[in-house]
Amino acid sequence: MANHLYANDLPEGLDLGPIVAIDCETMGLNPYRDRLCLIQMSAGDGDCHLVQIQPNHFGAPNLCAMLENPDVLKLFHFGRFDIAALHQTFGVLTKPVYCTKIASKLVRTFTDRHGLKTLLQDMLGVDISKHQQQSDWGAKRLTDAQLDYAASDVIYLHRLKTALDGLLVREGRAELAQSCFEFLPTRAKLDLAGWPDVDIFAH
Repeated sequence: MANHLYANDLPEGLDLGPIVAIDCETMGLNPYRDRLCLIQMSAGDGDCHLVQIQPNHFGAPNLCAMLENPDVLKLFHFGRFDIAALHQTFGVLTKPVYCTKIASKLVRTFTDRHGLKTLLQDMLGVDISKHQQQSDWGAKRLTDAQLDYAASDVIYLHRLKTALDGLLVREGRAELAQSCFEFLPTRAKLDLAGWPDVDIFAH
């Protein structure tokens, strides 16, 4: 397994395959205030490709082409936040998408614990550290510990998707999950448009 770090965009010609696991690190949880600092991606082969975004840099044509490619499924855990952060930074709407957190909530109704660390422990027997979660992602030079932490958020997502897909089929909720995934980019746009905490479907 190896980490590959790039500045501001993916290299020309890099093909990460038909399913790309993606996660983002930002300066905080407010997409208007807190800039996007790092995007980490994996093809499911154990390697991680990380793009560090410099302040006031808003162009990443190779990355954006992949995000918008209809033939590439983008795999997230809590994609709602990452899709919004990517849209706010680059102006592109990521799709098609799959979210392991949504899948978990649809099939693991026996628990309210749907965080990535818990899912990896329970379903894959993998223990990841969250020690670097609240470190300074805006630093000019990221540490090896930060890069390893960022990589751990994506390198297991393909295996997790496979496990969750089995449960979705078992519980008869695969079609429902797909409908949720298709709506997810719109849910992210609603967050950015001013409806982050409002259920527009409520009475």
